[in-house]
Amino acid sequence: MTIAFRVNGVEERFDCSPGDMLSDLLRSAGHVEVKKGCGTGNCGACTVLLDGKPILSCSFLALRAEGREVTTVRGIEEEAAVYAAFVTAEGADQCGFCGPGLALAVHALRSEKRHPSEEEIRSYLAGNLCRCSGYAGQLRAIAKYLEAADAE
Repeated sequence: MTIAFRVNGVEERFDCSPGDMLSDLLRSAGHVEVKKGCGTGNCGACTVLLDGKPILSCSFLALRAEGREVTTVRGIEEEAAVYAAFVTAEGADQCGFCGPGLALAVHALRSEKRHPSEEEIRSYLAGNLCRCSGYAGQLRAIAKYLEAADAE
């Protein structure tokens, strides 16, 4: 069957089967910036925004995206680059595999909460795992990024 939805602001059509997961469909269409981690919805590497809200695309049926807006990290490239500079400044950039999912989650957090506490940041990002870090540098980077973004 054919479905259509917007990816990063561009209407796209996809051939898919009823059981296809969104991450697989996006990757097969060339959106390889959508990472494939655990495949069970536990690591957050596959995070995309669906109508502005973060979802785990590896456990989301592609058919459910019909007529909706999907944003990958390429859809927020400039913001992701600014965020990445804060991560680098805190020494929290290691392999980068979790980066796109975290950048999208931070983008959504920024749009939903003004001046979040550290506990709110931790809670919001609980589903995004990083195997390389202890999260301390990432949390510092996120807090500093959000503070700087709020000051704009």
